Amino acid sequence: MALIEEMDRSGNWLFRWRSFLPLLLFFGAVPVVLWGDVMWTPMSEGVDGSWLWPLVCLAVAMAGQKVRGLCVGFTPRGTSGRNTKEGQVAESLNTLGMYSMCRHPLYLGNLLMWLGIVMYMGHLWFAVAFLLVYALYYERIMFAEEQFLRGKFGQAYLDWAAGVPAFWPALGRWKSPEVGFSLRNVLKREYNGFFAMFLSFAWVDGLHGFRASHMDGAFFSSPACIFQDFWAYALALAFAIFIVLRTLKKATKVLDVEGREYV
Repeated sequence: MALIEEMDRSGNWLFRWRSFLPLLLFFGAVPVVLWGDVMWTPMSEGVDGSWLWPLVCLAVAMAGQKVRGLCVGFTPRGTSGRNTKEGQVAESLNTLGMYSMCRHPLYLGNLLMWLGIVMYMGHLWFAVAFLLVYALYYERIMFAEEQFLRGKFGQAYLDWAAGVPAFWPALGRWKSPEVGFSLRNVLKREYNGFFAMFLSFAWVDGLHGFRASHMDGAFFSSPACIFQDFWAYALALAFAIFIVLRTLKKATKVLDVEGREYV
């Protein structure tokens, strides 16, 4: 098998299973935080310097959520496929909005969301390793996607790709989409990832707390001490939003928007 065919085949395989990659990060945090050389400071009851790093990490992750929201909110129906079983589907080529600045903005959003969580683990070399693995993993997926789009749209795709960077956005190239921004479409498609982000932050924070309390023996007398109020309240709020939006999606058509992706 030629190398280009092997890369396309492996990229499509990774594309189908890309939703499970966060699980590796979720469970990979356990040995890193519990036994690694990490930097972590508990957040004080009052807002002070101890809040700076957690808020920076959260801001990076929320920036990724915003990038994804801009992609989804301006995406017309049929421009991209998100089904992991059927593979890649596209009825038209999306070249506006976030796609006018970079060719793979959703993966840029994913990177920022996961990077914020990895930063909060507090292990420099794990963060470096994460960036390398992410680059290798998604390079194959992006290659396979571009092979698919090139085969389907031909010269139109080549003309668009020639002037738009693959990953890092060219901020001055923004072109307004033909459809308006749909917050309902964002809420319908992004509530899972939003909740998973806060769950992951709380998980990492709990691991930090367990490590700190286990070292001085406090965990065995008061297990609840591993959870900091900020992340506990943030997770509770994210869970409430998750339940409301999931109920609206499954039981009503409130979040349906004509001409958008109903997935």
